[in-house]
Amino acid sequence: MTATGPSETWWARVPGPVVDAAVVAVAVADVLFNLAGSSGLAQVMAALACTVLAARRRFPLAVFLLTLPASLMLDIVFAPFAALFTLAERSRDRRLLTVCALLFALASATPWPLDDLSAHERTWTAVYFFYTLATAAAPVLLGQLVQARRDLGHRIVEIEEAREHERLLHSQAVLARERAQLAREMHDVVSHQVSLIAVQAGALQVAAKDQDSRDGARTIRSLSVDTLDELRHMVSLLRASGGNTTELTPQPTLADLHKLVTTSGIDTELTGDLPSDIGTPAQRAVYRTVQEALTNVRKHAPGARATVHLWHEPGFFGVTVTNTRPTRSSLPLPGSRQGLIGLAERAELLSAVFESGPTTDGGYRVTLRVPANGDT
Repeated sequence: MTATGPSETWWARVPGPVVDAAVVAVAVADVLFNLAGSSGLAQVMAALACTVLAARRRFPLAVFLLTLPASLMLDIVFAPFAALFTLAERSRDRRLLTVCALLFALASATPWPLDDLSAHERTWTAVYFFYTLATAAAPVLLGQLVQARRDLGHRIVEIEEAREHERLLHSQAVLARERAQLAREMHDVVSHQVSLIAVQAGALQVAAKDQDSRDGARTIRSLSVDTLDELRHMVSLLRASGGNTTELTPQPTLADLHKLVTTSGIDTELTGDLPSDIGTPAQRAVYRTVQEALTNVRKHAPGARATVHLWHEPGFFGVTVTNTRPTRSSLPLPGSRQGLIGLAERAELLSAVFESGPTTDGGYRVTLRVPANGDT
């Protein structure tokens, strides 16, 4: 599986220190070009503005604010633009970005040193303010575009992973149905025929007159009984198994839930517990339910928090996965809902109840309720 993300663009592969050095160098050139006739204070502010650009990735807002004095005292553009672009790339607060653009336009348009202005000068100051404000929109919009592209790349990767997992769950559900059908055929047809063989061999053992015939009938009856036991064992295995390569790889159990939650990439809290003596099929059903629910949270509710609650009560036990409403909008992608269908089918094999649906606060809840006598 491959996905094109923002990290694959050529400029993203340039080392960060190299980019920082280039940004500082261009800012220094811009300052030197406009430094003629400036005061000592202006030179200090210009040096500060160029120096702090190296830390703009870690402290974008503070760096931008430190470039404003130099913008007020000198006719420089690059240093505040670079800081404003970095801030827009990392911040999702559009009000803050609007205020910062206004501050830059005000600092650039205000004449230095501050003294009384004539009416004509005030008019041109206002014109220059709006012109600079329109210019400041460029780094803000570009930074927001880079941020949106990066988020989109990450979302595409998450969606591809969720689709791959959904396809895997669907294939497991199909395999489980095929194995259940095969188990029924073995139980209804093969077991019946072998039972008839055992009955006929028993009758022959009783009716046979010579010892050799009775020994042969006894052997046939004994082999038939052993075959029936093996068939019952195979039918139980086919009904219990639902994943691919069941005999080759260990299936997940309750012991794997903590790792599943911590590696889900979602802010998830695991609470409660389950009895330690529940059967392996039920443990696997609980694990798959949590796995599918967290996958759906990552796919359909970006930014939401999830809670995985394990519970048990007299006669029943199960798991409830609840997530809050998403904090970011999700992409409107079609879904086959095969994951939830597979979970409902898996619950049916255990005589359990599977429920899913939205909550009143905009989140979603998935519940698996297993009877205590149906977990084997």
